[in-house]
Amino acid sequence: MAFDFKKAYKEFYQAKKIQILNIPPINYVAVRGKGDPNEPNGAYQKAISKLYAISYTLKMSYKSDYKIKNFFEYVVPPLEGFWWQDNLSDVDYSKKYEFNFISLIRLPDFISEDDFKWAVKTASQKKKIDCSLVEFLNINEGLCVQTMHIGSYDEEPQTILKMKEFTNINGYEFDVNNVRKHHEIYLSDPRKVAKEKLKTIIRIPIKAK
Repeated sequence: MAFDFKKAYKEFYQAKKIQILNIPPINYVAVRGKGDPNEPNGAYQKAISKLYAISYTLKMSYKSDYKIKNFFEYVVPPLEGFWWQDNLSDVDYSKKYEFNFISLIRLPDFISEDDFKWAVKTASQKKKIDCSLVEFLNINEGLCVQTMHIGSYDEEPQTILKMKEFTNINGYEFDVNNVRKHHEIYLSDPRKVAKEKLKTIIRIPIKAK
């Protein structure tokens, strides 16, 4: 059976309540951009297509002539995203066109930067897309608060308010800045799931007061 990150690391992907946890350094395939994520054929939609092209090239590499050291079969992890707006510590959902993002998908630890470079070259040639701006990115989030948000993305502020209250009660405060960002993990496909049933992990960096 293929290794599934969501099942192996339930604390990161199955938050049933608000919780505080320490996130270790993780490698990702990532694309940076700016703009409304709902814009058809916009920067965000193009970024997603590149992420999946490279992620699945790596996943299926064992069927090619290229062999990755210590490779084992795995399920491609869910899509994730860091979001922020310039000069704002909070998110203004009425101005989605001002969003900056880093869209990303987790990589297994056995995938090296050389493996990543091979996948970028291979995916670019096979899919006829420019993947030159796709990055191999290591992120160390550290101490965070997270929970599961069920519903529309536009309703996230209600959940975030509860997270903020929980954080303050427990002696911490939000620590969103130029380095540490609002983080979302998408467990549902919005093309297939009704808005009111969308499942999204919301993760926000915190620090002691």
